[in-house]
Amino acid sequence: MARTEMVSLKRVHVVTSLTAHQATPADLAERVRGRSAIETREHHVRDVTFGEDTSRVRTGSAPRAMASLRNLAIGALRLAGRDNIAEVLRHHGRDMTRPLATLGPT
Repeated sequence: MARTEMVSLKRVHVVTSLTAHQATPADLAERVRGRSAIETREHHVRDVTFGEDTSRVRTGSAPRAMASLRNLAIGALRLAGRDNIAEVLRHHGRDMTRPLATLGPT
């Protein structure tokens, strides 16, 4: 039996300061895919690891403050060279002195 694959097309409009000679359509497509992958990765960490979408913090400026704290934690861990945020959080959850050791001050 022959297998039929579906093909889908997606049109994306991109604004750039590059000229047509500086960036080909393939270059632009690669940049858009790269940015999308980064956004997907970061959303996944915030949503799955920190449970952002299930957070019950919904009033006043608390949601924005919590999002800022999550971003601070993710950024600090990435600057410390940690790629697997979930693993680091599980590891640090057992000993409250470990987060400071990860960030440098002891």
